[in-house]
Amino acid sequence: MINLFITFGWLDAIDIVLVALLLYEIYNLVKGTPAINILIGMAVLYIAWLVVKALNMELLGTILSRFIDVGVIAIIIVFQQELRRFLLLIGKSEFFNRRNFTKNLLMLKLGENKTINMQPILKACRNMAESKTGALIVIEQDTDLGFYVQTGEVIQSNLSESLIESIFFKNNPLHDGAIIIKDNHILAARCVLPSTDKSEFPANLGMRHRAAAGITEKSDAVALVVSEQTGSVSLAHNGAIHYNLTYDKLNTLLRDKLHLH
Repeated sequence: MINLFITFGWLDAIDIVLVALLLYEIYNLVKGTPAINILIGMAVLYIAWLVVKALNMELLGTILSRFIDVGVIAIIIVFQQELRRFLLLIGKSEFFNRRNFTKNLLMLKLGENKTINMQPILKACRNMAESKTGALIVIEQDTDLGFYVQTGEVIQSNLSESLIESIFFKNNPLHDGAIIIKDNHILAARCVLPSTDKSEFPANLGMRHRAAAGITEKSDAVALVVSEQTGSVSLAHNGAIHYNLTYDKLNTLLRDKLHLH
């Protein structure tokens, strides 16, 4: 007697849930970028190959199978940036974050965590917002931003409110670009940052905001933007922009994203 019932256990349920979560995260990574159309095209091609194979259409099936054979290489080439973001997402998760990994496993701390003094940054942003001085400030966390530091003028100076404001003063040759801050030091100014390629990015936000979103898509850094048109202050993290922030809201968000509780 043929058993027509398919066994389904709790491992199968976990398998389905994990695959669904993986597909959801992949969709979030490519959503709003040109890669979403490529991903849909590849999915359609794979479904077509399954249909052709089921119908025993040998010639067309052979042609489509050749595309499927090189699919992994094509995915690596086409989705290079998205794969980088996906691996970064895994690597900077709270459990595997180097700030918390030992604590999560052994309830011990491997060493002391350095904290950044936010007050010079917050006060400089408030003053520049009042004077409508454009600024782009990047705060490095776990992801090394050494490559982007080298695109600008290396400073290696102690963090201070007056220095931030003087760098972004419109007559200062270093005002164009971003400053990168790490461990209460300004590493460099006039740094060139990658711009986001999301098609759904708000059209009313300028190139500083696009650069802020871009660097936070490729790292776990936090980026602050002061608009020279409106004087509004924005914060970017994980590619998302929070704009038109009040001083108190900026303070709260910055503490949260830098894990300063």
